[in-house]
Amino acid sequence: MTFQVEITPIVEAQIEKAYGWYREHNPDFADNWFRALMNAIATLQDKPQRCKLAVEHEIFSEEVRQLLYGKSKNTYRLLFTIRDTTVYLLYVRHSAQAPLTVDDLEELDGEA
Repeated sequence: MTFQVEITPIVEAQIEKAYGWYREHNPDFADNWFRALMNAIATLQDKPQRCKLAVEHEIFSEEVRQLLYGKSKNTYRLLFTIRDTTVYLLYVRHSAQAPLTVDDLEELDGEA
């Protein structure tokens, strides 16, 4: 079964912010990072259940999984949920960031 992947506005903003930071510091890396990120997201079309539950899964009302993207200090966690045949990307978190809390969710949702 092939899933459709939907990128939420919060995720779009989080990706833009990270890309902008990388672009300021290393434009070549930024472009490669972005292309590879989009390729990683596309892999969720096939077997998104292969990804383990996110550490924050208990604060959500539905099952939330994570796809790890990147290497060493540039690793990101892509948090997503699966509804029927659609994968919804919910948040992008740098691995150095603390896990989301309920307060974070309310704050982030207010930004969308």
